[in-house]
Amino acid sequence: MARGLIVLLLVAAMPAAAAPGLFSGTGLQGWTPQAFSGKAPTQYRLAGDVLEAQCRAGASGLIWKERIDLTRAPTLSWRWRVDGIYPALDERTKAGDDFPARVYVVRDGGWAFWRTRSLVYVWSSREPAGSDWPSAYTDQARVVALRSGAAEAGQWREERRDVRADFRRYFGVDLDHIDGVALMTDCDDARGAATAGYGDLRFEPSRR
Repeated sequence: MARGLIVLLLVAAMPAAAAPGLFSGTGLQGWTPQAFSGKAPTQYRLAGDVLEAQCRAGASGLIWKERIDLTRAPTLSWRWRVDGIYPALDERTKAGDDFPARVYVVRDGGWAFWRTRSLVYVWSSREPAGSDWPSAYTDQARVVALRSGAAEAGQWREERRDVRADFRRYFGVDLDHIDGVALMTDCDDARGAATAGYGDLRFEPSRR
């Protein structure tokens, strides 16, 4: 499945500065489901102050399309949990491009679509934490493994990334804003099942 479509579908961003809607505050308001033809959708539902994702041999995501000012709030923080992994997949290939949890941040290239860039933070099944590689679908996206394997499965883990610094590191560009975020739990290549959880995604000032 062309997961590069998630990147392209994020480009219709609104012009005002904003942060993603908080699951703990406004639920799914402002989040748009993104399904894929021929794929069973992942089921997303609120469970208290978090988002639960249940996947059964399918794939779909949720997208928040709005401009986020990185000069004021370059750091993205969130917590997530996976209940299992896909150890048999080669995640660097199209046939293995499944992750029990992933978070996208995207900069829209506008009419110059080739300038669109996306960082994809993933909970990897096999690749070591700290590794990165180009997406199997587009060289406009860089996959970054923040967690790896089953050792922490079932446990909530906190993440904090300087998105502006990551775009400089992986793409050599210094951005003043991004144009959207997305998340996805998919298991269509694995032909199995997955359950994951996502806490609020928050953009914050850098810690000094």
